[in-house]
Amino acid sequence: MRYRIPALMAALLAATPAPAAPVETGPRPGPDILPFLHAETDPPAQADLIAALRQRVRYVFVLFQENRSFDSYFGTFPGANGLYSAPAERTPGFRQPILGTDGSPGTISPFRIGPAEHAADLDDPTHSRPALLEKFDFDGDRARLDHFALVEERKYSPAGPPSLKARQMAEVAMAHVDCDTIPFLWTYANRFVLYDAMFEQVLTASTPNAIAVIAAQTGLTQWARHPDQATPGPDGKRGPGVPVASDESPFWGSAEDHTSPMPRNPKYNHAGIQVNQTYASLPLSLGRGEAPALAAADTDAARDLADLGADIPALGQAGGAAVPWGWYQEGFDREPTDPPGTPPEGTHLAYVTHHNGAQYFGYIANNPAMRAHLHGLGDFFADLAATRLPASGVFYVRGGFLANSGQAPDAASARARFRGDDDHPGYADSELSEALVARAINAIARSPYWAQSAIIITYDESGGFYDHVPPPVAVRDPAGAPFSPGARIPLILVSPFARAHAIAHETATHASLVRLIDDIFALTPLAALPDERTAREAAAAKGLAGLGPGDETAGNLLSGFDPARLTGTAPPLPASYADLPDGVVNTLPHYGGAGCKAIGVTPEDEARGLRPPVPADFNPRPLSAPGG
Repeated sequence: MRYRIPALMAALLAATPAPAAPVETGPRPGPDILPFLHAETDPPAQADLIAALRQRVRYVFVLFQENRSFDSYFGTFPGANGLYSAPAERTPGFRQPILGTDGSPGTISPFRIGPAEHAADLDDPTHSRPALLEKFDFDGDRARLDHFALVEERKYSPAGPPSLKARQMAEVAMAHVDCDTIPFLWTYANRFVLYDAMFEQVLTASTPNAIAVIAAQTGLTQWARHPDQATPGPDGKRGPGVPVASDESPFWGSAEDHTSPMPRNPKYNHAGIQVNQTYASLPLSLGRGEAPALAAADTDAARDLADLGADIPALGQAGGAAVPWGWYQEGFDREPTDPPGTPPEGTHLAYVTHHNGAQYFGYIANNPAMRAHLHGLGDFFADLAATRLPASGVFYVRGGFLANSGQAPDAASARARFRGDDDHPGYADSELSEALVARAINAIARSPYWAQSAIIITYDESGGFYDHVPPPVAVRDPAGAPFSPGARIPLILVSPFARAHAIAHETATHASLVRLIDDIFALTPLAALPDERTAREAAAAKGLAGLGPGDETAGNLLSGFDPARLTGTAPPLPASYADLPDGVVNTLPHYGGAGCKAIGVTPEDEARGLRPPVPADFNPRPLSAPGG
């Protein structure tokens, strides 16, 4: 089966051999998968595929995790474009420089870590935009990807021989895991569809991509309309402008906000306040014909809606009932982890404010009708259990700090686990995080919603971990530095209408999720709205091509859906195929630390005898457990 790859991304896989087709069946299916495979037939036209998708899928769930590159999680997944898909000399950054603690030069290559190395609990590699630009080491439009280790060393030892901590952080950035550490994610990737050409929208930290997952951009059109709001250049200075390129806090919920009830974590907040985001996003376009009535409830319309003066009437004229949506994030309101006596709004101690992309838009934060779509994580499980979801909709699910849970002992060692469950290195445990994903999928699979669902498991950004595929440079920032897209990140499609045991090589970004939602719910693409189109045209006239929402040009993820299942010539995948036993999900370590054997998958490095030794001085947590 073949799908056209957008011309903008055509050079994406030039560094490694191109796959035979945009979708391939994974190798060596196990007995749990064989019954769900069937012979391929010629695919229908894309318009017919979208029409079938609209008939079948009523619910889109985005399980949105934190800070992992594709190679750090799936670089040895069989059949994927991974670390060993090409010889080392043709794999960018596979061998890169590193210094010894005595200052002696050396090299480092990616290496596998597992339960014996406490791989579920890693400290946080540097992933600010300036650091990522250095790590990627661009030569014009081409990223060499060869400074991941040196940038980590320089961060902690700016001059002279690196400290042991600096060298160990360099090693963390080059490490990768497999199904012994994250067997649930590998199970979903093996049974359903793993995308190996999914890229973060922006080469930077979390906030911009949390915005892009609902807006298909991070303020490029706002920059075009308001050059005075431009983000400062990549000189190490944090810039609270547009396009959004760093992790400043949203104004709403900040200490400077005295009007809205938006939350913030009282113990954790990034310095700096981001400017109001005033361009169109899914929460607006999902309103469809009801958008004008929704906008009328904004309490500061003059500022919040200033750049939507044509978009909102256009949506109203297009008509159609609003599509329900929800953003569920740990700590937004009262959670089960909050102590007894906590008020209804909760403590917010588990809340990571800058991970909530919706909170950056004044027309959401200042609008009670829009704000009502934002919830805590516990509300998601409660709503599914009580079957309170509407007849259709789009729902985002995010974890957080789990700050009030204390620490749980690691069953395999005396080392304490991190307690976060959004997969962010430095505070989140990978097993707890994939258990959250499994709990969410189990809840959907055991509900009436499974039969009409599409579940996307993906990440916001790479977290500063090495990945070997250079992104093409499609957009540059106001200072002229490469901006979009960024590094590869994991994406898995789980659905009754997904292919079974498939690897999709379709090029995608966060804008692709927006485009898929556009297609499923017949929305006006954000890029086609009049205010966005006008801003894009004005920017193009100044030589700034490619600005604006990407939901007309990005891949739409359709390659992961099975035409036979969508058209009814093959049965949908049953809920039991996605359901993982509660006893397995809730037991640590998962499968006793032998996940690969338990799920019947052999990683490529092991199968081909290419697994290098772990560095003798490796420490998974040089910052929180110095010395190793």
